[in-house]
Amino acid sequence: MFLSSSHQVVEATDRITLNALDLKLGTATVSFGDQQLTAQDIQFDAGQETACFVFGAQIPPGSATLAVEFSGELNDKMKGFYRSKYFSPTGEERYAGVTQFEATDARRCFPCWDEPAIKATFDISLIVPTNLVALSNMPVVEERPEASDNTVHFKFDRTPVMSTYLVAVVVGEYDYVEDRSADGVLVRVYTPVGKREQGRFALDVATKVLPYYKDYFNIAYPLPKMDLIAISDFSAGAMENWGLITYRETFVLVDPENTSLIRKQSIALTVGHEIAHQWFGNLVTMEWWTHLWLNEGYASFVEFLCVDHLFPDYDIWTQFVTDMYTRALELDCLRNSHPIEVPVGHPSEIDEIFDEISYNKGASVIRMLHHYIGDEDFKRGMNLYLTRHQYNNTRTEDLWNALQEASSKPVGAVMSTWIQRMGFPVVQVRTSKQLEGNRRVLSIAQSKFCADGCEAPEQSLWMIPINVSTPSSGNAVSTVLETATADITVEGVGEQDWVKINPGTIGYYRTQYPAEMLEQFLPAIKNMTLPPLDRLGLIDDLFALVQAGKSSTVDALKVIDAYRNENNYTVWSSISNCLAKLQLLLAHTPAEKQFSEYGVRLYQPVAEKLGWDVKPGESHLDTLLRSLVLGRLVSFGCPKTVAEAKRRFEEHAQNKSVLPADLRSTCYRAVLQHGDLATYDEMLRLYRATDLHEEKDRISRALGSIGNVDILRKVIDFAMSEEVRAQDSVFVIVSVAINPKGRDMAWDYFCEHWQVLLNQYEGGFLLARLIKYLTENFSTEERAKEVEQFFREHDFPGTERTVSQSIETIRLNADWMRRDLDAISVYLKQQQAEGH
Repeated sequence: MFLSSSHQVVEATDRITLNALDLKLGTATVSFGDQQLTAQDIQFDAGQETACFVFGAQIPPGSATLAVEFSGELNDKMKGFYRSKYFSPTGEERYAGVTQFEATDARRCFPCWDEPAIKATFDISLIVPTNLVALSNMPVVEERPEASDNTVHFKFDRTPVMSTYLVAVVVGEYDYVEDRSADGVLVRVYTPVGKREQGRFALDVATKVLPYYKDYFNIAYPLPKMDLIAISDFSAGAMENWGLITYRETFVLVDPENTSLIRKQSIALTVGHEIAHQWFGNLVTMEWWTHLWLNEGYASFVEFLCVDHLFPDYDIWTQFVTDMYTRALELDCLRNSHPIEVPVGHPSEIDEIFDEISYNKGASVIRMLHHYIGDEDFKRGMNLYLTRHQYNNTRTEDLWNALQEASSKPVGAVMSTWIQRMGFPVVQVRTSKQLEGNRRVLSIAQSKFCADGCEAPEQSLWMIPINVSTPSSGNAVSTVLETATADITVEGVGEQDWVKINPGTIGYYRTQYPAEMLEQFLPAIKNMTLPPLDRLGLIDDLFALVQAGKSSTVDALKVIDAYRNENNYTVWSSISNCLAKLQLLLAHTPAEKQFSEYGVRLYQPVAEKLGWDVKPGESHLDTLLRSLVLGRLVSFGCPKTVAEAKRRFEEHAQNKSVLPADLRSTCYRAVLQHGDLATYDEMLRLYRATDLHEEKDRISRALGSIGNVDILRKVIDFAMSEEVRAQDSVFVIVSVAINPKGRDMAWDYFCEHWQVLLNQYEGGFLLARLIKYLTENFSTEERAKEVEQFFREHDFPGTERTVSQSIETIRLNADWMRRDLDAISVYLKQQQAEGH
């Protein structure tokens, strides 16, 4: 392979250093004027991932061209230029060549200055066997067949000025579907051979998303084409390479009969996310990985804007709160969280910040900002930012300046605390005093919210946009809290009326109410006059306060009682998150059985209302709710639900009737829970019989719910076998680890086979994900010490923060159980006796 690049030499030098990793470098020459020098020596620095060409004579200032001969290997690491295994329609094993360069792996493919701010144009050529498809960021400008060796020489158009991490090539066998967007961009979705039709949904979304963003940003998409391609081995969900977006198959392919609704929804969001990056990230790029959140937080916010525009029936902004916002809060209250902007240096540190803080907290604070300045000013500010910095690099301040100019509001001052400081505040209502004339004075205070309930050592103050709603007004008060305490007066509230802080759960903070204010919400939760996002925010905040020891589990369970008539999917989703966590901790305790019975009593009424079969004209959210509720009933071991799930599974397995995709996970888990080896073998038969990745994924992740630890050990061996792709193995092992019956065994397996797992996943985010789920559900001090000791003795680069977060979580679990277990047991026995 051959690289040639032109540069300006600023001062005379006899050496050139650039990034290179796992490459064999041959002759390197530098030309300037009519002279040429050849490198006398090449010095590698493995730690810094660089190669230095030493030329033995000075290269003078001015323009020069560097030419390097090099070769590399198609690796199996799912990063750099790697090989991805697939099977032809006749079942033959074949390989595609695929690239994944973000964050720092372009250097594994060709020597380069592999930093986001060192932008260049790229002229890419590929020589490939005649029967293969060859793709890159730009369209092909020349195609030259070489009859002598059955290859084709493809030359691609020159790219715009761009960062190395966005360069991409793919070589393999693919079919495609194509269409043009309303603004004239040619869009193609490439699929495995024979699965062209499964690309239609993503094609439809992509062709509509491009003109939506063009209007929203008021800037045309800068490239002539947009390709989306399904890759069979892919470690992330998707990657926004400019003009050639790569996806896991499960994040882009839709098979109408076998794709669940929640999966389809997540594909729409992912397509929206990656296409948003074409402007935000690709056209304008962060200066260094410290500002990664500018790319990811922003795209994670805008994907919801665009899906809401395309699919209003998804009610996607309500789902934003459970999908993005609450997950950010859960991580961000730990002592081992990190600020949105975090200084990073080495590649292993960079990998670790692709987490819930950069994505979810980033998106949540942008949503708060969007609400604070309003959509029109936000749009104007975006256009200003993108126009001003196109083809260049930015820092967070550049975005604040543009939004500040557009809105005339103190964006920089308000936002700096949210970006530069770790964690978030809790707004506590200290007193609530009713005055004459239907007025109420609330005395509020802010402080840092800590997962362990301790006071933060230093006083932290945020600038908090505060809104207040009442039964008669969605926005009774709108102010910014800058001080530690304040009094706010709310108009138009009767003595019995509820008063809600943070309506719509938009502000990135928790709220703590005194008991009598909490009481006032109960009737409005029962008759659902309190809006869904407020019903959700209340229960989520309450459970966070329980974990921090500021409220008791029993009090929270009593409030959940008011939600028995609840009919909103996202509210149930939030309740389910809270209870699932509690269920994991109560496993192996005397309260386990009673808690399952409590869960069955809670979910049964809504399950009976929905039934098993989709009703004509049913809403999108009801279909999602059915899967959620039946899934929870199975996890609580509800005999009636399990029996019906088994019956439906039998018919499905015998090809008598097809199980709707939305119910498959539930039915698979129901059958496996008390299954034996024969059940396990039957599932493997179904796994081997399908060629849809989504279905393989569903089956393999359900295997973790088996109740027999010896069979669970077989599941782990299966996960590590050739039959499961490396990108999926982690999630199969995780499904075993989050089953209380497999928890200890999965951890033991990890301690024994850590070297194999480290070799396979080192330096990628999958390893951190695996460690998190293997450890965070333990709940004793002994386990915390054991995990701590293990990682002290074994080095897992790029997972250090995850490990400390897990150890902290184990100790929080232990404290929670120590405080509340006895009271929970008493309460559940009482409930059982009363038959509630």
